[in-house]
Amino acid sequence: MSVSAPTPAARLPADRQPSAAALAERATRYAALEWLSRPVWVFDIDGRCVHWANTLALGVWQACTLAELCGRDMGSDMSETVAQRLAQYQSDFVLRRDASFNEQWTLFPGGVPVSLNVRFSGHRLPDGRMSMLCEAEPVGAVAPESLRSVEALLHTAVMITLYAQNGEALYRNPAARAAVLSPGERLQERIANPAAFAALSRSLQQQGVATLTLAVRTPQGERWHELSARRCNDAVTGQEAVLVSEADISAIKHTEERANYQSLHDGLTGLPNRAHFTQRFARAVEDARAQSMEAALLLIDLDQFKDVNDTLGHAAGDELLVATAQRLRQARHGTEVLARWGGDEFLVLITSPRIREDLDALHERISVALAAPLAVAGTQLRVTSSIGVALYPQDGETIEILLRNADLAMYAAKERGRNTMVYYDGGLAETVRSRTELEKELRLALEREEFEVYYQPRVDVATNTIRAVEALVRWNHPRLGLVSPAQFIPACESMGLIGVLGLRVLSQAARQQVAWAAQGWDLVVSVNLSPRQFTSAGLLHDITGVLRQAGVNPARMELEITESILLGEDQHVLGVLRELSALGLTIALDDFGTGYSNLAYLQRFPIHTLKIDKTFIQDTDANRSLADLIVSLSTLMKLTAVAEGVETQEQLDWVAGRGIAQYQGYLYARPMPVQAFTEWLRCHPPSA
Repeated sequence: MSVSAPTPAARLPADRQPSAAALAERATRYAALEWLSRPVWVFDIDGRCVHWANTLALGVWQACTLAELCGRDMGSDMSETVAQRLAQYQSDFVLRRDASFNEQWTLFPGGVPVSLNVRFSGHRLPDGRMSMLCEAEPVGAVAPESLRSVEALLHTAVMITLYAQNGEALYRNPAARAAVLSPGERLQERIANPAAFAALSRSLQQQGVATLTLAVRTPQGERWHELSARRCNDAVTGQEAVLVSEADISAIKHTEERANYQSLHDGLTGLPNRAHFTQRFARAVEDARAQSMEAALLLIDLDQFKDVNDTLGHAAGDELLVATAQRLRQARHGTEVLARWGGDEFLVLITSPRIREDLDALHERISVALAAPLAVAGTQLRVTSSIGVALYPQDGETIEILLRNADLAMYAAKERGRNTMVYYDGGLAETVRSRTELEKELRLALEREEFEVYYQPRVDVATNTIRAVEALVRWNHPRLGLVSPAQFIPACESMGLIGVLGLRVLSQAARQQVAWAAQGWDLVVSVNLSPRQFTSAGLLHDITGVLRQAGVNPARMELEITESILLGEDQHVLGVLRELSALGLTIALDDFGTGYSNLAYLQRFPIHTLKIDKTFIQDTDANRSLADLIVSLSTLMKLTAVAEGVETQEQLDWVAGRGIAQYQGYLYARPMPVQAFTEWLRCHPPSA
């Protein structure tokens, strides 16, 4: 090992220079060693300096006097490898008083290399600190390659150990010594895994060499090492031995583990991804088959997730997905496999001997877990999900077939009003084929102007006369007849056609308002505005153009928006709503109570009408407490409250009893095409 002393030699600070008295005391203490026939010195490991040296050692170090040598600062340019080796010696000397080591060192006094065979042993200084007694002998004529190989062995980061046949360490280089928990650690202790040690021993016995990668315990904690071993003979005794080299590959291993983890997990939620789920699926169904159990695949889709992305932004959408993933984790009982399939879709695989019972229990846990209010981007959200279920093996035996059928069931859950779970059945495929056919024909329907606006009256509760009318779009399909909006509106939204369709409905409704007003029926006409339309950059320009072209009085037009629109960044949403109000339009909040907003939001926005969702009107008295709160809020804020979906006299009586101003629903009239509605107006003229 190389130790250099620069020229001129670096000196210790003045306060650390030994005094003449101290040097004299040392000379007396070590007088017996002065006459040895080989260089001897005592090295202060902590102080990084020579404590004492005999005359022959002074010559080796090219020092004129003991004071000059003891005053040198040996640590000023000491390499990290040398410092580490000295610390190892010191530790071993403390543990074993009889410990000694023999190594070839190269000193560089005055910059000239001097190679020595040095025996090191522990020595206590008068103050109790452990130092090192060094006894040197010249190496003699040694080939340069040999000297350099010794230097490389001592300085390399590769851990080299020579073990005897019984596993005892005969030699460790500095790197190997730094990587063991104790100096006496044997090979079988190094490879603590019995199976790995047996494999190593077997390979050495049969082939003479062995290589394995394993985790080992080191003073720095558990590390991954690539260990290579070969049979050899000890150069000192000639007995069989094992030469082992170890390279620390922890960084590579951890990189591989991270890459493997990332390849099998979703980067946003940390859940297993498609690839991981597919692997787990194969094992799970194999186990289920072996144990005569059933399995089920659940496809979970968050309801109205697009509204969150469109209004609050994708960062908020990601935050919602992370929170949902955490809640779904908590809803498991530990045996189900949960994964994120993509977008806002999650998959669950469950195996059970009583699959239907456990599926219903899991659905209940998921519903409860998602039901609690969730704060996202400063907004309180209420999350629901639509779940499709495909059973194994009756609904399919491969993940592709089961996933396709679960997807069909999930869309059926959407069509049944969301927030529910639907089991796959064969009839769903026909439903989807019908929906696909409708989607293909939507663009043609716009070109052929097959969409028609129907109108449903909004009635004064006290006088039972018409106060306003809502425009509702219908599709008159040439072959299928009248198609429900529940079937084609979601398709229009997903295809990006809702903006074009929405403006056409607004245009027809505005022209009709003008026509009715000319006949003496100056009704307020209400038109729905989708969240996708609301986020359009050209919204104000488009609406202004439609109103101007129709020649309608904006004060007689009302725009109905959903609660999800209020999720957007406050200033932007407020700005758009104020500009719409500035045009003279009134704003109604549709289906209130089912979305994400909270009551405190309403006072920030220019809302004029609050339409209470039909689910509250059609519920039992015991579950109408929120409706009572909404009515009270409307009164307090001077908003017009409208009850939607009134279908029975009992419901109307309840509405009247709560002081709700207006209602609409089948009890009074269904939506009608324009000609039929015009005739209705002749018989039921609106109030003045």
